[in-house]
Amino acid sequence: MADDSKAPALRDGRRYFFFDIDGTLACGPLGHRQVPEGTRDALARLRARGHFTAIATGRSHAMAMPFYTEQGFRNMVCDGGNGAIIDGEFLGVEPLDRAACIALLEECDAKGFAWAVSPDDSVVRLAPDTRFAAYIDAGYMETRVVPGLDFHALPQFNKVYIACVAEDEPQLAALAALPHARQTTHCLFVEPVDKKRGILRIMDHLQAPLSQVVVFGDGMNDLTMFDPRWTSIAMGNARAALKAKATYVTADADDDGIRKACEHFGWI
Repeated sequence: MADDSKAPALRDGRRYFFFDIDGTLACGPLGHRQVPEGTRDALARLRARGHFTAIATGRSHAMAMPFYTEQGFRNMVCDGGNGAIIDGEFLGVEPLDRAACIALLEECDAKGFAWAVSPDDSVVRLAPDTRFAAYIDAGYMETRVVPGLDFHALPQFNKVYIACVAEDEPQLAALAALPHARQTTHCLFVEPVDKKRGILRIMDHLQAPLSQVVVFGDGMNDLTMFDPRWTSIAMGNARAALKAKATYVTADADDDGIRKACEHFGWI
């Protein structure tokens, strides 16, 4: 597959595409997701025409890198907007508010909620006991038990994971101070959820017009990047709230939704 480093420059009409990964670029069960051939074709054709292509994912930098490399990207918004790569250069990840994370974890311990944390840019999350692992599919991330793990001693938190159902969230008052999104019925992810922030960072670096941005997404953590200043495309399999904000709703991810939208707008 062609990559961004080999794309010719367009003088006019260049678009800046930002794609969510899970449920947008890739589909299938967690840990076994694949990019449909039609999507691969669309990416290659966009790059051949000189368009800018980037990932915009909630995945951590470390978790997204294998996908990023395999699919020939040179640009990425990662960590839900708190991390970025521009033209192959990793600009780092801003962690979550440490004091707020500690307050939340103290509340989890007091109320009996199992938890795990990502204290760095890694594909491994740490838990103090075996309870958390029972609530979530391992997927593409390992949960490592560190008996008696003291979160007070950790210098930073990139993500926090809490085993709880939606009905129990109101018990955790400290959640109000942190961004979070429900990833499964039994697990809440405390993580950045402002992908738009990362997009604006990249566009400012490039000094490119926001009106030329195009975003593709399917989940609730894509809501912030569906901005009226640019074109927002919801996959057919997207959540209803996202479709309501979209400029255009395309076909499902596994039904060549990305390619069909790009052809519809004449980008490829």
